[in-house]
Amino acid sequence: MGRVAFVFPGQGSQYVGMGKALADVSAAAADVFAEADASLERPISTLTWSGDAADLDLTENAQPALVTTSIAYLRALEERLAADGRPPLEPAFVAGHSMGQYSAMVAAGVLSLADGVRLVRERGRFMQASGSGRDGAMAAIIGLDDARLPELETTASEAGAFTVANRNSPGQVVVSGERAAIDAAVAAAKSLGARRAVVLPVSVAAHSALMAEAAAGMRAVLADVEFRDPSVPLLANADARLLTTGEACRAELVEHLTTGVDWIAAVRTMSDAGVMTFVEVGPGRVLTGLVRRIVADAEAIALDEADAPGRLAFDAVVEALSPTSSSGAATASPSLRPPTA
Repeated sequence: MGRVAFVFPGQGSQYVGMGKALADVSAAAADVFAEADASLERPISTLTWSGDAADLDLTENAQPALVTTSIAYLRALEERLAADGRPPLEPAFVAGHSMGQYSAMVAAGVLSLADGVRLVRERGRFMQASGSGRDGAMAAIIGLDDARLPELETTASEAGAFTVANRNSPGQVVVSGERAAIDAAVAAAKSLGARRAVVLPVSVAAHSALMAEAAAGMRAVLADVEFRDPSVPLLANADARLLTTGEACRAELVEHLTTGVDWIAAVRTMSDAGVMTFVEVGPGRVLTGLVRRIVADAEAIALDEADAPGRLAFDAVVEALSPTSSSGAATASPSLRPPTA
């Protein structure tokens, strides 16, 4: 078997109905939703399965819904492997994109599911409150040569607080900061050769200095939560270093609110270590597309498959990890909603 990594999506992958078909056929997935519901003051399953899209997209709702759905997919996969008499998958790495770090930490045994969903709800509330006093914005920059990024940063920073929030794949970055700086970045990106530069429909400037208040709030909340050492290798968002202790994981969840996500570095670190197969554990297929663009010969599989029973791409995982698999990664359409927070 080729080495496998589990990757967990962040905000932007949510959609109304996610996880419903899975919970209908998987007792393990249904149990995850039930546990999450019991952990929150407002049940997340109703909102996730049949709520209003605008309500689900609110940061404080999207984040616990995504953690719950991602862990439901993980438990359903484990359940199906056991039912088929197959050994459990032991990933060489787990990694989450931004908020997906909480899902990755639950998967790695760092956090309980109950703590994970409660914490991301608080994270969403702190992020929204932290951004309310300043006019923050984010923008996607597509098709800009990485060598021109320093020029973009210099120009935009002259107009206000600015940072590269997400390095999602070669030629795709998300920038974040004060609105004047983001507007300047969009204008400059086009002159520097970007194929597309567009302000995103988000209300917070994630992964920027504007989230300092949110980071301070989360530091206080996280202080009373139990963090265990990861049971599998877990990569940090900003620089893809290994997080080997519970205390390092606690610090990561504070730091990543004001620092960027280097998803390119994370995927390349895993690939360089011998990972051949990346399984996106959660709703959508955003990370599947990004992985394929970062490492062209990687096998990339999204567990959320519309045509599969319960929307669980079990057969695709088994085939990809078969000793006779010829690889040749599953392709995915480029995301229209770049992951942000």
